[in-house]
Amino acid sequence: MIKVLVIIFTLAFVGCDDPKEANRPPPRNLTAAEKSLVSSDNIFGLNVFKSLSEADPDSNLFISPLSISMALGMTLNGANNSTYEAMRNTLELAGLSETEINESYQSLINLLIDLDPKVAFKIANSIWYKEGLPVYEKYIKTNQIYFNAEVADLNFSDPKAVDRINEWVSDNTNKLIKKIIEEIPTGMVMYLINAIYFKGDWRYPFDPKNTRDGTFYNGDGSESTLPMMTRDLSVPLLRNSETTIIDLPYGDSLFTMTIFLPHGDIDKFMAGLSSQKISEWIVQLAPTSFDLTMPRFELEYEKKLNEILSDLGMEIAFDEWRADFSRIMPIGGSVNLYISEVKHKTYIKVDEEGTEAAAITSVGISETSMPPSIVIDRPFIFAIRENHSGTIFFLGKILKLVK
Repeated sequence: MIKVLVIIFTLAFVGCDDPKEANRPPPRNLTAAEKSLVSSDNIFGLNVFKSLSEADPDSNLFISPLSISMALGMTLNGANNSTYEAMRNTLELAGLSETEINESYQSLINLLIDLDPKVAFKIANSIWYKEGLPVYEKYIKTNQIYFNAEVADLNFSDPKAVDRINEWVSDNTNKLIKKIIEEIPTGMVMYLINAIYFKGDWRYPFDPKNTRDGTFYNGDGSESTLPMMTRDLSVPLLRNSETTIIDLPYGDSLFTMTIFLPHGDIDKFMAGLSSQKISEWIVQLAPTSFDLTMPRFELEYEKKLNEILSDLGMEIAFDEWRADFSRIMPIGGSVNLYISEVKHKTYIKVDEEGTEAAAITSVGISETSMPPSIVIDRPFIFAIRENHSGTIFFLGKILKLVK
């Protein structure tokens, strides 16, 4: 069981040793709103990560906080009133206005995909809704403008709709994740999907000739024989009382894999981990020369996030009666919308050349029939009773009422 905490999308610039790259203009500074969004996403992602770890402490775990946040960010544009507030608070975005949230996602997407020409990084968003659903044009336009979302209406009763959605998933993850849905359940009216694809070659690749089988000591006390990559490096490193942190750069060093190797129990380490602590540690990283040995590995992960997200504060969004997504389409009468599922699926492969990874987050929106409207406007019978014993104390019949 490979228990390594990996943060793939840490944007830590660690220096340039190529004169040509030194002349390349540095990335633009983030705006205050973008910095706030990144901080919020990191806090939210760590909250999800820790909650998943606590729920299943004996299993591997690999998520994309950005993918989850972005799929829910698109969904947020359709939420209203207390549902909107619950989702915004859970996403740690309470300090930003809706305009700031959308504009920050938009500019962050543009920044990330062009950040490092030596790293393949792709973000794609899509909205698929049931043919004939009266979706507000404003909701569609907002997600097209700020999330560059591809939008399509499909016949959800046609099996080809599943194939179409999964084909989009496969295309936008370079076929690393081939499907996110098996079928479209009755009542499902919309899918909001985020896809992220990453492929980065190590700035300092490992020579396959130096890879040897070695022992990996699993969290459950067992041992595994794995291919272990080895090379000498000079990269940012930090050792403190809690952990050893290694920052392995890709491409031009703008993307890195940050590895935390706890000195004690990994569960205790996880419990004390915070976004602020990670930020403080990252600042302390300093170039250090050392020999590194690490496993070559491949991992797939899939999880339904309904319970985790509910526990983190957005329970109302999953409540078929109380959820308010009235900014997606007209709500009222006999129909209401709610989030029926949030599915997250990831893949990662780490070898001598570098890392290839992908993530898909799907938010399924379903409709439910509201309780029928009842108006007591004619003669009726009533009872007054004690519920525990079932004793009826009074029975009545009302034939006429006057003011």
